Amino acid sequence: MTKLKAAYTAAEESGRPIEDVAMERFGDLRYFDDAREEKEEMERRKIYGKDYKGHDKPTGDLYRERMKNQRKDSPPPEPEQGTIIPDTHPQSTPVMDQTALNRLRAQMMKAKLRRAPNAAQLEEEYNKAAAMFATAQSNPEAVVLSVMDNRQLAGTRNEAKAITNKRGRERGNVEENTEMTIDDMVREERRTKNQAGGEGLRLAERIAKDGKFDNDLDYMDENAEKLAKRLHKSDINLKNMAVSEFQKMSRALDNCPLCHHEDKNQPPLAPVIALGTRAFLTLATEPEISPGGAVIVPLAHRANLLECDDDEWEEIRNFMKSLTRMYHEQGREVVFYENAAQPHRRMHAAMVAVPIPYEEGATAPAYFKEAFLSSDEEWSQHRKIIDTGAKARDGMGRSAFRRCIAKEMPYFHVWFTLDGGLGHVVEDAGRWPKGDLFAREVLGGIVDAEPHVMKKQGRWMRGDPRVDGFKKGWRKFDWTRMLAEG
Repeated sequence: MTKLKAAYTAAEESGRPIEDVAMERFGDLRYFDDAREEKEEMERRKIYGKDYKGHDKPTGDLYRERMKNQRKDSPPPEPEQGTIIPDTHPQSTPVMDQTALNRLRAQMMKAKLRRAPNAAQLEEEYNKAAAMFATAQSNPEAVVLSVMDNRQLAGTRNEAKAITNKRGRERGNVEENTEMTIDDMVREERRTKNQAGGEGLRLAERIAKDGKFDNDLDYMDENAEKLAKRLHKSDINLKNMAVSEFQKMSRALDNCPLCHHEDKNQPPLAPVIALGTRAFLTLATEPEISPGGAVIVPLAHRANLLECDDDEWEEIRNFMKSLTRMYHEQGREVVFYENAAQPHRRMHAAMVAVPIPYEEGATAPAYFKEAFLSSDEEWSQHRKIIDTGAKARDGMGRSAFRRCIAKEMPYFHVWFTLDGGLGHVVEDAGRWPKGDLFAREVLGGIVDAEPHVMKKQGRWMRGDPRVDGFKKGWRKFDWTRMLAEG
């Protein structure tokens, strides 16, 4: 470290580039970058304490990054001269969706009513956009499905057999094959794995087709065989369902306030307070239950935090540690929670940090226990409360949350420490409070928030005036500064 410090001092005093001084003192920039890595590792250990697990020796990442940048900066080879072919295809203007088209039409109508000078220009723009939209509707683009959606189109093979009457042939209908082999059953299980709704959705479809259905045990017992039949979809219906699911996911991504839209070069709508390599920190929406709240968000659009990989979780924990230190310096305790109770909405996974009075930190688990016990049905398939905090203390450690709850389940989880807290599997979405109301009501009871504050759920907006104030208090604890300054 002394040699590295001396190199920086010599470069500063002489006004020479640090690379030139490093070549003289180290003989090779590889050794210079390794020394920089060791210095950064020592700084990380000072910041995160004994629980931090880093690298025992340099990885060579800084040197590889240097070589990559050098290759980028070097001029490309001169191309061979040839005949320049003019581009005959005009640059295409992106087609507006229905929402944008409606907004443009509203602007045009307002301009006409006000007799604005740009009314004619807006009308011309609207006519062009409407014509392009109509053309796009008449020539729909091909939809590229993901691996999961494609699995739905694998075909029912021996899982179902075709209905051979006239109506069945016309519609391509199929019915359950009651003579399936073990291989056929395994194939069907693989094809329908992780399908939204699962057995519950299939049971709902069977009930919907039964006009005489009565929700009592006698009827279910008498018609058990009919209700147990599997309804198999034809290939056409499977294709339409897969395309529909894909388009719903695409709309969710396009309208997500926490996603970076690379195709439009547009940052998230939520203000970015600190940016890591796999996650970032933003502010909580207004009105806040408790002032100074924050939200930890993975950069990738995940359905819930259980889908995050180890690298994402490392950065999420770093944000949790830094926020905890910041709130403790302010004389406050902090509660982290994730609301993944509505996976069908395809929302961006996020962990919300809510500061509470320090003296309420010990009683917060009791508030959530009582809320979990009264939030769902009296009888349920899962335990009402999953104590991940106790599992963490019993030996699971930091992986307690990820090992105790399945990522396919709708759930709510609250952290009282870095390693765990309390979780609840949501079995009846109809009984569960809409949006983020469950957490806001419980935490509002802890901090004595006003009822109208608890019930109102805000949205992110650009130009949030709270950003500068939060950044001043956060700067001292911002672990991402090392990434930017390194």
